Amino acid sequence: MVQATLLKKASLVGAFFVSACLVLPAQAFCPRVDDLAPQRVANVVDGDTLRLVDGLSVRLIGINAPERARDGRPAEPFAEAATKRLQALVAANDGRIGLRVGAKARDHYGRTLAHAYDHAGNNLEAQLLAEGLGYRVAFEPSTGLESCQRGAEDKARQQRVGLWQQARIVTPFDLRSGGFALLRGEVARVQRNRGGLWIEMDGPLVLRIEPKLLRHFDVAALQGLAGRQVEARGWVIDRSRRGGVKPEQARWMLPLTHAAMLEVLP
Repeated sequence: MVQATLLKKASLVGAFFVSACLVLPAQAFCPRVDDLAPQRVANVVDGDTLRLVDGLSVRLIGINAPERARDGRPAEPFAEAATKRLQALVAANDGRIGLRVGAKARDHYGRTLAHAYDHAGNNLEAQLLAEGLGYRVAFEPSTGLESCQRGAEDKARQQRVGLWQQARIVTPFDLRSGGFALLRGEVARVQRNRGGLWIEMDGPLVLRIEPKLLRHFDVAALQGLAGRQVEARGWVIDRSRRGGVKPEQARWMLPLTHAAMLEVLP
């Protein structure tokens, strides 16, 4: 989930709903899907997860919404706004949504991974991204919506709506804890070995692509990244909690699961 230190507290959630109406609708980004059987929703857990009446827990593909308050931790900025917006989208469709299950059917929590659509065939993740209510994420195998969902997020980012009003892109030197992060920095060197491809950043961070995923990346282009500025997103791991790291190793590691999670900057 979104790392708490990346964002300051939101002050005027109401102002968000005014600005949200200025963004383009979801159908301007992702293709419509009209042949899905409607599924009844029991409740919305948060901005990227819902539960069906049959008990199935569904994690939406392509979006990581801010985390709600739990385990003594306060809600992250726009977490409640994202939850309420997804509730409103579901309610506007009489409590039913269409689901297209991904090629990878479940995540490591056992939740069904799926794209969600309203009665008109519009992608709900793209709608939430276009309103700045989550960060775009991508995993292999691809689902075909990575590009259009990126367009939705780009629009919100340009218009500075939702969490993009206050989102801060951090550097490797800013990291203090694991969790979802949006990072920017310079590539120091790139190495490839039996453990995959390692993109070592200037600072205590390495980006890793595991061997089985390398076929989905342009490895030759990645090997030429030394000295370039990049923006990466994903879930940062504190390697020191896994038995320690060697002096020459970076403490933090961000696994790259899809080419869309790394952008080379001009």
